[in-house]
Amino acid sequence: MTDEENMSNSLPATMKVVAAATPGGPEALQPGERPLPNLEPGDVLVKVAAAGVNGPDLWQRKGVYPAPAGASDLLGLEISGEVVALGSQAARWNVGDKVAALTNGGGYAEYCAVDARHCLPIPETVGLQDAGGLPETFFTVWSNIFMGVGLASDETLLVHGGAGGIGTTAIQLGKAFGARVIATDSPEERCRICHDLGADRVVDYQREDFVEVVRNEGGANVILDIVGGPNIERNFKAASHDARIVQLAFALGSKVEINLMPVMLKRLVYTGSTLRSRPAAFKAKIAQELEAKVWPHIASGRIRVVTRQTFPLAEAAKAHALMESSQHIGKILLTVA
Repeated sequence: MTDEENMSNSLPATMKVVAAATPGGPEALQPGERPLPNLEPGDVLVKVAAAGVNGPDLWQRKGVYPAPAGASDLLGLEISGEVVALGSQAARWNVGDKVAALTNGGGYAEYCAVDARHCLPIPETVGLQDAGGLPETFFTVWSNIFMGVGLASDETLLVHGGAGGIGTTAIQLGKAFGARVIATDSPEERCRICHDLGADRVVDYQREDFVEVVRNEGGANVILDIVGGPNIERNFKAASHDARIVQLAFALGSKVEINLMPVMLKRLVYTGSTLRSRPAAFKAKIAQELEAKVWPHIASGRIRVVTRQTFPLAEAAKAHALMESSQHIGKILLTVA
């Protein structure tokens, strides 16, 4: 561990972790033990209270989303917990501070080293464990929908998979900043969650054609899609002129044959991104904007954290199995005793 002069003598030499030694299904995740992570000058060391489970964790476990160079090979892209040590150049935070943090990996562990700039204070209305489900979806939705394609207060936002982690965040952010929100999901229980979070119109895709519904509503100005597959071309049909379509995942596949003519005729923007590979300075800017513009809405209770279920860290395989079943609502968290 580097920056040892800033490390507490009370910290253990090793920590419990969950790792996937080889790619595979949920059963590939196995408890283990490792040395505490290295602490770079700009890092803080966080004693983890909870870690969020996200789509990229599943992809990395399967071997199709490797960790970037220099990042921990452990899964876990968001955590909450207590700062227990500081790098020599870490600014703002003190030992004992409670934070929620976006990580480059390493969250499935008792301790995690994080860029101090990617930490945020925990809003007063959010518990320490629930805060573990804040960073990944809020960083992702804010950077793509607001910073990226500039959703405006008088526009219509179409959110696919509205009851999932990304969806529950997108619905609430859209409504908090004045957009009209249409969400798709199924079955009825998941649709009800979308209504409860403020969606103006919810489409049960098993019973209705979202293209027809959205067109009757005047078309969508911004579309957030995690489905891919047949949704890609159908999104072109549901979009208004000059719409922006953001692709964040491909639950039904990324290889499709589509007619691109609507992109030209409607002047559409079709884009997407992954957050993990973005520069550290860009993530720091997202954190600044979230704290200034979004965190007050969470503190006031207007935006709430939607935690579906928690599992002990050692049961990460069960958490992954639940997420892969597509039956979860909101966030799934791993708790660290």
